[in-house]
Amino acid sequence: MRILLVEDDKDLQRSLKKALTDSGYVVDAAGDGEEGHFLGDTEPYDAVILDLGLPKMDGVRVLEKWRKDGRTMPVLILTARDRWSDKVAGFDAGADDYLAKPFDPSELLARIEALLRRVEKRSRTPLKSFAFDDVEIDFESAEVSRAGQKVPLAAKELQLLEYLVLHRNRVLSREEILQQVWQYDSEVNSRTVDVHVAWLRQKLDNPQSPKRIQTVRGKGYKFMS
Repeated sequence: MRILLVEDDKDLQRSLKKALTDSGYVVDAAGDGEEGHFLGDTEPYDAVILDLGLPKMDGVRVLEKWRKDGRTMPVLILTARDRWSDKVAGFDAGADDYLAKPFDPSELLARIEALLRRVEKRSRTPLKSFAFDDVEIDFESAEVSRAGQKVPLAAKELQLLEYLVLHRNRVLSREEILQQVWQYDSEVNSRTVDVHVAWLRQKLDNPQSPKRIQTVRGKGYKFMS
């Protein structure tokens, strides 16, 4: 599991990173809001620990921008503030859980594990079918049709389409797609993603409608619902 830790207190960042690493997580750390936002916007993380009181860009703004851009990873917010309004602001921005400083690292670990279990439980619910424009997809039978006519898709094309649809309206980096669809197969690279996206567009795009799979320059792809 890969965790992003955004905390400007160097001593606290160091101790939390050690506790998380000792528990088996891979941890990337950032010391300000701008760096944290960039990492969370461009890298696939299983969860984020985000301090609200950050330099350069505060945590609430960071979280708002992530959610606006379709980033759905679970976020646990940290703050030394004791005002209820700050907690509300964090949850309104899209936080999944809250932990007030000071806290015991074991409590943070328990909260992260609980968040990850909830995400895993949600991900077990498969997408059975989906429709857009004149396209109908039955993921259970692996059948796709357009305007009533069957469209043959290769197994990886269907897996890529399902992943894009499951995470629709969210920007997905090529690295994340490779990790989730191809499991970092040594025989593939980012160009493989581009080629498969081009095939899906050729087979499924309706000339009368906007492109569903959009290229986000410098970031990756997003399926628009």
